[in-house]
Amino acid sequence: MQWYRSLYWRVAVGVVAFLAAMLVVQAVFFVWAVSQSGRTLPGQSPLRLGQTVAMDLANTLERDPQIDLSRYVRDQYASYTHPFFVLLADGRLITSGSRSVPEPLLRAARARLQAPGRVPRAERTEAGDRAEREGVGFPGVRPAPILVGGRLAGVVVVPPQAPFWPLLTRFAPMLAVVGVAVLVVGTVLTSVMIFGPARRRLRALEQAARQFGSGDPSARAPEHGGDEIAAVAHAFNAMADDLAASDSVRRQLLADVSHELKTPVTAIGGYLETMRMPEIALNDETRARYLGIMADETRRLERLIGDLLDLARLEGGGGSLRRDTVTVAQLFDRVAARHGRACETAGVRIETSIGQGAATVVGDSDRLEQALQNLAANAMRYAPRGTTIRLEAAPRPTASAISIAVTDQGPGIPAEHVPRVFDRFYKADASRTGAAGGSGLGLSIVKAIVERHGGRISVDSRPGRTTFVMELRTQT
Repeated sequence: MQWYRSLYWRVAVGVVAFLAAMLVVQAVFFVWAVSQSGRTLPGQSPLRLGQTVAMDLANTLERDPQIDLSRYVRDQYASYTHPFFVLLADGRLITSGSRSVPEPLLRAARARLQAPGRVPRAERTEAGDRAEREGVGFPGVRPAPILVGGRLAGVVVVPPQAPFWPLLTRFAPMLAVVGVAVLVVGTVLTSVMIFGPARRRLRALEQAARQFGSGDPSARAPEHGGDEIAAVAHAFNAMADDLAASDSVRRQLLADVSHELKTPVTAIGGYLETMRMPEIALNDETRARYLGIMADETRRLERLIGDLLDLARLEGGGGSLRRDTVTVAQLFDRVAARHGRACETAGVRIETSIGQGAATVVGDSDRLEQALQNLAANAMRYAPRGTTIRLEAAPRPTASAISIAVTDQGPGIPAEHVPRVFDRFYKADASRTGAAGGSGLGLSIVKAIVERHGGRISVDSRPGRTTFVMELRTQT
């Protein structure tokens, strides 16, 4: 992966750019606030500063009338951040700090120079009033006269506020140095405190994912911390646990399917091999018995494959279910008719009971009958001779639902096996598996059918009574 595509690089560039933008904004705001507050003045008011500069320039000119006043102002007042300007009587303009002079202040300075004769500083004259009026937009500005030998040689004007752009230019080098230092320190601290730990933890998560993908089911990501990376690691570990459990279930399922398929196939192959041996002479009765056994094993194999396909379609959401109004009495009648002869042979009776408000259910009649037939066949397999299998329908306390229960009077399911009765190929101990014919898929199919109808199934078992209950809706 190219370095510029890295998430760390893009986040780092974004953070540094954000810091730089914030520093620029803060610097500009600082300069603007300083220019507006007048804090660039060296501890005195604009009028006082102007008078101080005017007196200094007057004394300097008296000592040396030929002095280069422009150089003197630059050298003497270079440390002053607040600008001012000097307008001499001969028209020369000397600026300090700012090269541009606002026109209103320039007009005020010219008006002050036009006042004839010596003007005392404390005296308010018509010229002075006119000069102050000329400084419209700069209230409180009064040009300070430079008096040399009783003659007005010039005026000094100090704006009440420092101009923004010259002030920004003056502070720019210092602000740039401070900004670069803050950026460097901020970048280092961000790398050490944020990106470094995050990168290590994400790298550990990536390595765990690669190990798990390469076939190591024990690979897990570190979950320490309570942030988003820890949440992702926790989700990954939970997924890994589920996949490991699913893999174990898949392996067990393959083993169970192989075992169940191998039994009839082995029987059929064994009898076919026996019948093909020329040295063994089989009479008609033995041959017929062998063929009957192979036919039974073939049907058993067909039922097992059919059950597996049914279960795969139901659990995978395949196939469509009709949504019709199904009469519960018809379901019970078909179950009783289907198992009538087997009940007579086993000495077991089937009784039905339908409560008021439980006459119909919404669903696929064929699938619901299949589920009920499986429950009835399971009950008959373990019901002792002389007992009764009960099919009962009753309304549920919740609205729009009924329960259909199938109860037998068999030996019951051991408590430790109850949670697993709906697992594929589940078979409990010998007390429930003595009879032949069960593949261990019937109850799994029942559970899948009920859940596809939006219902649920439960079991309650104790010695002498086992009840399977299907809860189904009576409205779409």
